[in-house]
Amino acid sequence: MPGSPVQLAVIVGSTRQGRFGPTVATWFAGNAAQRADVAVDVIDLAEVRLPARLSSEPEQEGARALAAVGPRLAAADAFVVVTPEYNHSYPASLKNAIDWHFTQWQAKPVGFVSYGGISGGLRAVEHLRQVFAELHAVTVRDTVSFHGAQSQFDPAGQPTDPVACGAAATKLLDQLVWWGRAARAARAERPYAA
Repeated sequence: MPGSPVQLAVIVGSTRQGRFGPTVATWFAGNAAQRADVAVDVIDLAEVRLPARLSSEPEQEGARALAAVGPRLAAADAFVVVTPEYNHSYPASLKNAIDWHFTQWQAKPVGFVSYGGISGGLRAVEHLRQVFAELHAVTVRDTVSFHGAQSQFDPAGQPTDPVACGAAATKLLDQLVWWGRAARAARAERPYAA
């Protein structure tokens, strides 16, 4: 439906012990949830535990995880990937989640919220843009990026400069809502075939 909220899946890409991703994702999802034009579903890859080995016949536990995540991704009109930067790229757990799915990404917009050291995770985002292009997804231009991320949040998990990152989040969400609605209408009118 044209006026219904865009179903936004926020994917927490890091599964590393001691990770900072949930802090960033919780803040972003909270911002998105305040909007009437967005419905948020947070998918934390540390909680869903997708199988690490790609196979046409995953083991029972892995098959259950895939059965739980696949429909959530398919139901999404748009995605936000929350990613750190590990060694100039994104985490293996995120690549694994991307590679287990294909049609779920197609003809849908993807935005990025990145965090890290001096680069703020932007090198990871540039790698992800190429991956999502291969999957027939469209990445939106603007991102939210936290340089020196842990120093950018207070102990309660709120940004120390809420105005700047709040404005960036609004811009990203505005773009995702536009693309999400446009792509949803286009898919309804004419199903996408890769």
